[in-house]
Amino acid sequence: MNFKKTIVSFIFLLIVSGLGALKAQQYQISLLTCDPGEEIYSSFGHSGIRVIELTTGRDVVYNYGTFDFGAPNFVLNFAGGRLDYYLSVSTFDRFIAEYDYFQRSVREQVLSLNEQQKLDLIRFLETNYLPENRAYRYDFFFDNCATRVRDAISTVLGDQLIWHDEVREPVESTFRELIDEMVYYMTWSDLGIDLALGSRLDRDATPLEEQFLPKYVEGAFSRAEIQGDGPTRPLVEKSSVILNFEKPEGSFGAINPYWIFWVIAFVFTGITFIGFKKKKLFVGFDIAFFGILGIVGLVMTLLWIGSEIPSTKYNWNILWAFPGHLVLAIVLLRKTIKPWVLKYLLFALIMADAAVVFWILGWQSFHPSLIPLLLVLILRTNYLYYNVGKFKQVEK
Repeated sequence: MNFKKTIVSFIFLLIVSGLGALKAQQYQISLLTCDPGEEIYSSFGHSGIRVIELTTGRDVVYNYGTFDFGAPNFVLNFAGGRLDYYLSVSTFDRFIAEYDYFQRSVREQVLSLNEQQKLDLIRFLETNYLPENRAYRYDFFFDNCATRVRDAISTVLGDQLIWHDEVREPVESTFRELIDEMVYYMTWSDLGIDLALGSRLDRDATPLEEQFLPKYVEGAFSRAEIQGDGPTRPLVEKSSVILNFEKPEGSFGAINPYWIFWVIAFVFTGITFIGFKKKKLFVGFDIAFFGILGIVGLVMTLLWIGSEIPSTKYNWNILWAFPGHLVLAIVLLRKTIKPWVLKYLLFALIMADAAVVFWILGWQSFHPSLIPLLLVLILRTNYLYYNVGKFKQVEK
């Protein structure tokens, strides 16, 4: 009798455990990592969460990187740090079709979550997808499509998730260097980013902070483990490539700031030499040069003061692209100048020299293409300071 009871109990346990395993296999959840695209908004890659309901075949992607180009005041809200992104859900086929069209590679990491963890994650995503929850205030470095995916997994797993960042390649990079990795060959975009964002980018990012870039989330997932709910196991059960396209070779392009700014530097050096020989100012060049610098400085000032993006603060590019240069350009149009113009030229020269010092000391890294412009600024402020009074009447 005891033997029969044992056999019945054993069979019952097998059935229960089999049903539990079947239920656990109702969902497959994975991280999708998409390679960068050719447009600036897609140049950093993308992350999404794929959920397959195995019993019904429902296959969807939860995407935290959705935004509306047609939203009112899109550019102003983006620059001012007041742009909302939102969570969207699309079919996997529709999601992958876009990356196939633009020939962007996509990789998948299937997560080794248990039954309850899968259900908790789906519940978390569905709660986030509610109309009142799906929008969030976008922050490029600390709250974006990649960090939201990472934080969803972290929230669900809690202390059971071990990142193992100590085994990653021990290379420290600043936020600016991490951005440069992605936009190095997009020279004008790279220049614009360096002009708009200040010295806060020039500190080393922690392993967790690196994960604002999808490729670092992918790397972190590949190292991570789950513990505390049985034998310790890798977070990623298996990896595969869904789309694979050969990356084009990087190129600066024919029109880039590196050679253009050096041409400008040679032109200004030439006109300064000729002006010195022929006793002329050629002030028209200075009006254009200082006018452009003043406009750039005005934009940076507005970003510093008016934007809610912390990274636009403490931007020491303003030392050389100062808004006051716009006033100087206007004043140089006149035949007479006021005494303060000479003092301002000396001030501009000191500011340009200070920018070089800030760069050398590592207080802020400027875009490398700016070297010739800084040389022009130092050259022309010097030349005008000592010579403008000889060609224009200084008012008493």
